[in-house]
Amino acid sequence: MTRTRCDRTPAWGALRDTFGARGAAFDLRQAFASDPARFDAFSQQAPHVFADLSKNLIDAGIEAQLQQLARECGVLEHRDAMFRGDAINASEGRAVKHFLLRSPLPEGPCADPDLQAVHATLDAMLHYAEAVRADSAITDVVNIGIGGSDLGPQMAVLALDAYATPAKRMHFVSNVDGHELASTLARLRPHSTLFLIASKTFSTIETMTNARSAKRWFEAGGGTDIARHFCALTSNVAAATDFGIDRTFGFWDWVGGRYSLWSAIGLPIAVAIGAQGFREFLAGAHAMDRHFQSAAPAANLPLRLGLLDVWYRNFHGFGSRSIAPYHSALRRWPAYLQQLEMESNGKRVDAQGQALGFGTAPVLWGESGTNGQHAYFQMLHQGSDRVPVEFVAVRQPRHDLPGHHALLLANALAQAQALMVGKADAGGQRDFPGNRPSSFLLLEALSPASLGALIALQEHRVFVSGSVWGINSFDQWGVELGKVLAGDIAQRLRSGDRSGLDASTAGLLDRLRGADRGLGLA
Repeated sequence: MTRTRCDRTPAWGALRDTFGARGAAFDLRQAFASDPARFDAFSQQAPHVFADLSKNLIDAGIEAQLQQLARECGVLEHRDAMFRGDAINASEGRAVKHFLLRSPLPEGPCADPDLQAVHATLDAMLHYAEAVRADSAITDVVNIGIGGSDLGPQMAVLALDAYATPAKRMHFVSNVDGHELASTLARLRPHSTLFLIASKTFSTIETMTNARSAKRWFEAGGGTDIARHFCALTSNVAAATDFGIDRTFGFWDWVGGRYSLWSAIGLPIAVAIGAQGFREFLAGAHAMDRHFQSAAPAANLPLRLGLLDVWYRNFHGFGSRSIAPYHSALRRWPAYLQQLEMESNGKRVDAQGQALGFGTAPVLWGESGTNGQHAYFQMLHQGSDRVPVEFVAVRQPRHDLPGHHALLLANALAQAQALMVGKADAGGQRDFPGNRPSSFLLLEALSPASLGALIALQEHRVFVSGSVWGINSFDQWGVELGKVLAGDIAQRLRSGDRSGLDASTAGLLDRLRGADRGLGLA
């Protein structure tokens, strides 16, 4: 497999010329006026997701040039290498096979030992999830994890609340700030609580600090059966055993943290929606995997979205994208996407360690609609920066309150329309410049299958843009330095040793130690 970095291809130069000739001045209103079929040309149905891309700053010629860029960069060959199980995470020497977690077993004999192991673990995990659901003595389930061991499962459990059992209350604790754990424990009773400790290595400092505090709370409240009330989602069985846990579900080094909600890390999702619901969740994602593998490039939605992201980041210079989910159950969707995209593609060197001369991951941010309209949409409509917006809406509601859903959908459509068409005002204060791009992703219903497809769509989209940029989207070395320094400073907070510190850090350390000796630093 040969990968060519985007800025070393002829297509990159051609796109730069096109941007100067007509891309920078592209006007959506003129594009719609001159092409009555524009909506049909730039919208498509993918598994469980309908996408309207017609309000983006592209035409057929620009999209064709972006497709040519993908060909010259070897994006589809890179995709095929991932699905073959090649070690495309070169900096860690690992394959990237999260897609295998949602692949069904073949009808005949299975020759893939990894797929066999996946289904053995899946079956055991789902059997345990059903046992927890049937256990009336357990009323509360607390997932203790951070990063990919928290953001994905928490987002999915909230999103699928309409499918969740009412017999279990689900809680998520990630922050090492003790206020979060303390406020959660204050609402619980040890004898009716199950703790899921989610840490691949069983050594993540935030997770294990919270886990040890939860164990002390459990024992102080009269809890004695650690094995019954604690379960570990980890590959470090020995460490979990030392903790007192004898039930563990593991996963593999080819599963990255931000791609792990399909694995044992998804146990809280399975407890919430049941084994059948979880299998439907996996099936929706698998359907999108098949689409990404087999759809023609011009109708391949992850490819089209990833290339659009490159067009905006590197040619228009848009530094961020706003995520606007018009469904309250998707309120953690922006936070989940932040890790997925910015941890994957927030890189300044390529896969060979050479500095990049262009931008990579944009900043992702947002809030559920219509709340965002009354917060930051002012800037989206009239601010000095243009920010592409990605709307997510659901056609069928899961409630029967009259009038609400129609009004919600009307707001989503109206905001996308207003961003595009604008409104002229000679006085200036009420002038809406318009021509502000957006994409619109529409689900028929927010179900386990459609959510799975939506997540997989975003995973593959991130893969595409990272592949074009020539980076490794599957490592995250940038999070390591702060962890190392935090361990050092934690010791200094206890000892007061300020030797070798910069003046700012030393001054803050002195102030924290000196202002109040009751901080629990010792």
